[in-house]
Amino acid sequence: MTKLTIFVFLSIWFSSSYSWANKTHIDDFLQCLSHKITNSNSSQVIHTPENSSYSTLFNSFFSDNQRITSDVKPSIIFTPTKESQIKAAIHCSKIHCLQIRIRSGGHDHEGLSYTSETPFFIIDLRNLRSISIDTQKKTAWIQAGATIGELYYRIAQKSKKLAFPAGVCPNVGVGGHFSGGGYGMLARKFGTAADNIIDAKLIDANGQIQDRESMGEDHFWAIRGGGGTSFGIITSWKVKLHDIPEKVTVFNVTRTLEQNATQLVYKWQHIADKVDDNLLLRLFLRSNISSPFKRGQRSIQAIFFTMFIGGVDELLHEMKKSFPELGLMKEDCIEMSWIESIIFFYIGFPKGTSPDVLLNWNTTTKKQLYFKGKSDYVQHPISIMGLEGIWKLYNKLGENAGVELQFSPYGGKLSEISESETPFPHRAGNIFMIEYAAFWMKMENSKSSLDWSRKLYRYMAKYVSKSPRAAYFNYRDLDLGVNNINGNTSYEQARIWGVKYFKNNFDRLVKIKTKIDPTNIFRNEQSIPPLLS
Repeated sequence: MTKLTIFVFLSIWFSSSYSWANKTHIDDFLQCLSHKITNSNSSQVIHTPENSSYSTLFNSFFSDNQRITSDVKPSIIFTPTKESQIKAAIHCSKIHCLQIRIRSGGHDHEGLSYTSETPFFIIDLRNLRSISIDTQKKTAWIQAGATIGELYYRIAQKSKKLAFPAGVCPNVGVGGHFSGGGYGMLARKFGTAADNIIDAKLIDANGQIQDRESMGEDHFWAIRGGGGTSFGIITSWKVKLHDIPEKVTVFNVTRTLEQNATQLVYKWQHIADKVDDNLLLRLFLRSNISSPFKRGQRSIQAIFFTMFIGGVDELLHEMKKSFPELGLMKEDCIEMSWIESIIFFYIGFPKGTSPDVLLNWNTTTKKQLYFKGKSDYVQHPISIMGLEGIWKLYNKLGENAGVELQFSPYGGKLSEISESETPFPHRAGNIFMIEYAAFWMKMENSKSSLDWSRKLYRYMAKYVSKSPRAAYFNYRDLDLGVNNINGNTSYEQARIWGVKYFKNNFDRLVKIKTKIDPTNIFRNEQSIPPLLS
């Protein structure tokens, strides 16, 4: 027998042995889980590749971003209907060493809630979505599988004078969104979603159900901006609601480079964090996939995307004082209810569209795009020359790709809270946050589009925060660094990416993780690691 023949034989034998052992391993886990939830209809909550429901669930995870792929599929997709079932899943996971991924729905920029390089199963919280509103106490309990669109709908159903500050996209799950910060159109007035969490329920690494009192203030601090999936499985949040007038004012005004957009963007940077706290003046710099080229130049739009908590006359007065260069007119503005503004900003439906669309949002209606996101924080205005350099890079993006830079202003309430109040550290000193969103239509454009995205990010280094170059945890970016696949990640390795998201709060997060989950049950490529003994 030749050496080559022996090598091939051993390779096949080891491969088949591993597959057999892995299958036995998964079968044992499945038997454990089925036994633990015998009082439930296990076929409705345990989905294996043999079930028709498995493919439907699995494919739905990728609807937001076709770029995310995985050679390893989840062994099981588990959709619990009650907390006791989650406790059972954690118990069986620990006994049979099958990694957990936790998903509450919505977008996950790097797919960490539904992909892994090692055998794993998914706990999908989609069945835990009840929402209870107390208008007298101005509070709400929301289960982690609910979307922020559902939360907004239920608040408006109960009161036209209450609101909650969270993101723009209604199909994002509250579980991940709140635990990573949660920036939205009310952030300058009321802070992030995490700033308004007053209690929570989670299941820890020992399978115990905890609330704020029983988990302790360190643990409670960690989940409000430090990424909940490092510290347990959050099943529900209690949040503080805020008074809001029956009418707010919105506008969506576009200017092109030919309409002096460069000068307007430059001026915007000097006022966006200083205007009245009731005004959030967001800015999108966009060049779509279908944007026409003229003499080798892309069509580039600066879109001023704005909400004012108040009436149109007050808004016009503030804009005339702070940003007259935009030339805002009364006919550009629309007064509407807060719930109507949610629909206006995300879906673009006209005033009068039923809020029911927030309950029936169907991700299959969206274009199937490939997407890569990155983020930065800006503390000094980008120069005119710097902006013109961005436009030059836009013109080097391929014809089958598009780009949008979202400039989200800070200041107001965001700057009043200290960096250490929650793990979310991006406070005073930041003018605005950038999200870099590159998108393309075809897989063959992936390499060129990703290379372009990273080139733009390198170009921006001189204009953004330094030591560390900060990033927003909810705009997850694995280019910043990753943990080891096996879970044994050193503090030094994790700190490479950790300080970018959490700055000085990273050390406290590591200490808390070491105390409450020393064996690293809850982990992924960018989870907080415990200190290695």
